[in-house]
Amino acid sequence: MPLTDPLGDMLTRIRNGQQARKDSVVSPASKLRVRVLDVLQREGYIRGYSEEALGPAKGLRIELKYFEGQPAIQHLSRISKPGRRVYSGSQELPRVRNGLGITIVSTPRGVLSDAEAREQNVGGEVLAEVF
Repeated sequence: MPLTDPLGDMLTRIRNGQQARKDSVVSPASKLRVRVLDVLQREGYIRGYSEEALGPAKGLRIELKYFEGQPAIQHLSRISKPGRRVYSGSQELPRVRNGLGITIVSTPRGVLSDAEAREQNVGGEVLAEVF
């Protein structure tokens, strides 16, 4: 059965892994997932990720990050879903927790955090919010 929301599936795996205090989780690989993980790593929410073989397909092993026993990601949610896409201009990008969190945005210049998108003055599809 094909997934209708592959990015949402990866975010749920990360959420579940941190709730279960896992060191890492595995998710199928795709270009969008890799770019979202790049943003999470740049912003310091995960330790890193690596590609590995999952049978005939490629997978991603995501190294989760904890600080003093608590997960680095307190909240991780999908904003734009397959049934309802959410787009925003560069000036209207939502601020998460008054700037303490980030919004992940898919722009014509790639997948960026909200601060990077504002700096480059580009808008796009609001994928997820993290804090």
